[in-house]
Amino acid sequence: MLKSLRFALLGAGILMLASCKNMQMSSEYYTVTPNPLQAKGGEVAYTVTGTFPAKFFPKKVVCTAIPELRWEGGSVKGEPITLQGEKVQGNNKVVSYKEGGTFTYNGNFKYQPEMAESELYVTFEATKKGKPFELAAVKIADGVDATAEFYSETAKGANVAASKDAFQRIIDQNKDATIMFVIQQANVRSSETNSDEVKSLKQALKDFAADTKNYAIKDVEVSAYASPDGGFKLNDKLASQRMSNATSYVKGEVKKAKASADIVSNYTAQDWAYFQELVQQSTLQDKDLILRILSRYDDPEKRETEIKNLSAVYKDLASDILPQLRRARLNLNYQIIGRSDEEIQEAYKSDASVLSVEELLYAATLTENKAEKKDIYTTTSKNYPNDYRAFNNLGEIAFQDGDLATAESFFKKALALNASAPEVNTNMGLLCLAQSKPAEAQTYFAKGGQSKENQEALGNLYIAQGQYDRAVTALKGSNTNAEALALYMNNDLAGAKKVIAAIKNADANTAYIAAVIAAKEKDAAAATQNLKKAISLDPAMKAKAQKEYIFKTVPGLLAAI
Repeated sequence: MLKSLRFALLGAGILMLASCKNMQMSSEYYTVTPNPLQAKGGEVAYTVTGTFPAKFFPKKVVCTAIPELRWEGGSVKGEPITLQGEKVQGNNKVVSYKEGGTFTYNGNFKYQPEMAESELYVTFEATKKGKPFELAAVKIADGVDATAEFYSETAKGANVAASKDAFQRIIDQNKDATIMFVIQQANVRSSETNSDEVKSLKQALKDFAADTKNYAIKDVEVSAYASPDGGFKLNDKLASQRMSNATSYVKGEVKKAKASADIVSNYTAQDWAYFQELVQQSTLQDKDLILRILSRYDDPEKRETEIKNLSAVYKDLASDILPQLRRARLNLNYQIIGRSDEEIQEAYKSDASVLSVEELLYAATLTENKAEKKDIYTTTSKNYPNDYRAFNNLGEIAFQDGDLATAESFFKKALALNASAPEVNTNMGLLCLAQSKPAEAQTYFAKGGQSKENQEALGNLYIAQGQYDRAVTALKGSNTNAEALALYMNNDLAGAKKVIAAIKNADANTAYIAAVIAAKEKDAAAATQNLKKAISLDPAMKAKAQKEYIFKTVPGLLAAI
């Protein structure tokens, strides 16, 4: 791309070579696009066209043109391009003396902040018959519009991704036990009701009934079953009796525990599903044959007949599998009731160590006071130093306060504990953008895809990369400074103004972007008003405004601030 400039620009210098005198070619012979130059995606690109009039480029002259962007205290040069007259022996581009010509080339410079106040020149190194002579540099463009580089400021106002708590005040739980029955019997035996499982369930009933502050019993489910042998009619009656007897037993235990609980009862006459599961898990020699029978026949009696025909296998089934199906399952459904919001807040004030990490993280959501949030997260990070979430949220607060160094420290601590945490990676990406490091930001955003804020964060990255269409799509509806900037860079000034008006927490950056829009529209009054507002909110904006090219296009604007 630099070649464009060099060549076209060179044209100018060469024009001056006529008669081997220090002839200065006027800048009017050059066309620079865009004008002013623009920073986009970290580059300042240009297209320069230079015109060589007829009988202007001497036949024995060699001229090298070098594009150069200059600013106070520095400059940067592009790659040179060399042209030669018709009578020069060489491999450079030949310019006709008789006809002249027009040459267009493209180039770019890597953007530096100092380029906001700069001038584009073309300088020359010329010889005639091998002897050097001087040609004055030609200024062909003035200034670089660096509005797109404002992405580093809009990124600072992006929505940072917070780490969420997993606190649940009410947690559904269940506790179960099994009562086994003898073949073709439905009585509930004491040997079963004295099992450890049943004892534990009965104790839970008593404990929960006595502690209604922390526990709530929902119901007890009783599910009775019969094994799939003996015929459906027999099994249906047997399973029903087992359900009835088990239910009566549970009712008695609920009463003894002085608990209040609904009892939900059901039965399954032939438990083929569990039968198939047990066979599948077994080491029976012919289990595949049994499974094929189950898949081949849907009729229960046909299944039973076919399986019983496998006399050797059936003996193993009768001793190892079928007894496990003769049962009633008791399932106690209850809720654990955690601390209320008020209790959590009180516990934090009196002794935060009694609170779980989830309760502490939740406590921070109960206040809108930033100082209180910070204090809670700090306490959480001390009490639970291996949990990354408090560190991320401390980084979030620091980022929102504009303390990037502190934010970076906390985000890095969070990543050290959980490198794959999507919200932390999103935040680190935003931090990198705020530090004008888009390449590093892209790496973090790639890992932050699961956070809901990542899409908006990517919109900021697209601005930095000069992908304004993608930025507009990613930021649509966010009503942020970044969305307004993306629309402006996409030449949708009306859309940008609508977003500016919809931003809830407008800040100095909001007013500054509004001033840029107004300047673009040549609305001096609106530009002055918004720029003054930006400076009142952030005095540092004044120095920035003095360098902003777009403001220099509005007569008297910079003098008014």
